[in-house]
Amino acid sequence: MKTTLARNETVKKDWCLIDADGLVIGKLAVKIADILRGKNKPIYTPHVDTGDFVVVINAEKAIFTGGKEKKKEYATYSGYMGGLKVTTADKIRAKKPEQLLIHAIEGMIPSNRLGRSQFEKLHVYAGKEHPHKAQNPKVLTNI
Repeated sequence: MKTTLARNETVKKDWCLIDADGLVIGKLAVKIADILRGKNKPIYTPHVDTGDFVVVINAEKAIFTGGKEKKKEYATYSGYMGGLKVTTADKIRAKKPEQLLIHAIEGMIPSNRLGRSQFEKLHVYAGKEHPHKAQNPKVLTNI
């Protein structure tokens, strides 16, 4: 029996719609990262982008478990001395609520050219509206 490897020309990319209302951010990020990479498909090949496009709505309603909303910290460093800025999850949710989910998913994608092309297929929106209705995304409910 021969092993068949997927090629960029033969991979069919679908569009998926996920409603993040009431879902845990970490568990949701794992499922979305698997869909972006194509690990949920039987034709998954590590060196080929076999993943689908993902549209996430209601990202502002995704939740943290425990006390992570107030205790979890996100750090950014400018590269200069004293340039470390630390903010908590609730402050980020007040400014850009979709950034919490984007940051969680970004950490689960490989840090290379293939990972960057896979990450570009992610579209996260804080509210219910999204501009991708023309692509007819299929709604995923078993997340």
